[in-house]
Amino acid sequence: MRRALPTPALPPVPALLLSMLSIQGGAAFAKTLFPALGAAGTTALRVTLAAALLSLIFRPRLRELSPGAWRAVVPYGVALGLMNLTFYLSLTRLPLGLAVTLEFVGPLVLALVLSRRLTDLLWVALAGLGIVLIAPHGGGEGSLDLPGAGLALTAGAFWALYILAGGAVGRRVPGVTGVVAGMLVAAAVTLPFGIAQAGPGLLAPAALLAGLAVAVLSSALPYTLEMAALRALPARVFGVLMSLEPAIAALSGLLLLGERLSLGQWLALLCVIAASVGISVAGQRPVVEAEPAN
Repeated sequence: MRRALPTPALPPVPALLLSMLSIQGGAAFAKTLFPALGAAGTTALRVTLAAALLSLIFRPRLRELSPGAWRAVVPYGVALGLMNLTFYLSLTRLPLGLAVTLEFVGPLVLALVLSRRLTDLLWVALAGLGIVLIAPHGGGEGSLDLPGAGLALTAGAFWALYILAGGAVGRRVPGVTGVVAGMLVAAAVTLPFGIAQAGPGLLAPAALLAGLAVAVLSSALPYTLEMAALRALPARVFGVLMSLEPAIAALSGLLLLGERLSLGQWLALLCVIAASVGISVAGQRPVVEAEPAN
């Protein structure tokens, strides 16, 4: 018999806020592992342990998946794995708040592509203004690291692909089986990069314990909380609340990592949040789907 995660005894809005705090706190903690494991090693350890946890909790019947179901799951898992890898790589060069803000561009552009409303073009233009504000000119202190920005934007592109592929998985695979299968594919994608960078260090007891903590903070706990919130909240409300994530990421970076943003970068962050809120309020579905385990 399958086991389900217990439903939290929290109202949906606090549950969703706690989920975002857990995800960004997990990302901040993961960043502290980079000196020992590297970004790729940390990604592989976290995704692999998260896949193992979800498999133990839900015990999916993977053998029952049809070839057609796997054709949907594999792109979903590949997008998930590469999204996590490029996002963690961006954190080696960018503050957490900026990386999350730039990553949000992917779902925003996807919302524009899928939308037939002219007003959404204005919201994405506002997000574009935010991207311009993120990068002070002159190359001095506070200037944007371009390779890091490219990695964060690439993570956002994979996030958009993850959303599209997730829709296909949801239509073909019942329940959480598709999610767990996708996480296993993501582990297979990221593990070779992690082994190449960290090697036997991935098996050190301290690394395994730290990776397990990141997996719980960034996957198991927020997944439980978000699923409960999704069942209770209208899609628009869910989308508006999820739009706060760049601000939560910036505050997590400030409090946990000492990462300070300039005034222009805070304004940029607010532009992206406003754009995400605007599209979520205007649309029938949130621009940001359930958190892709960043």
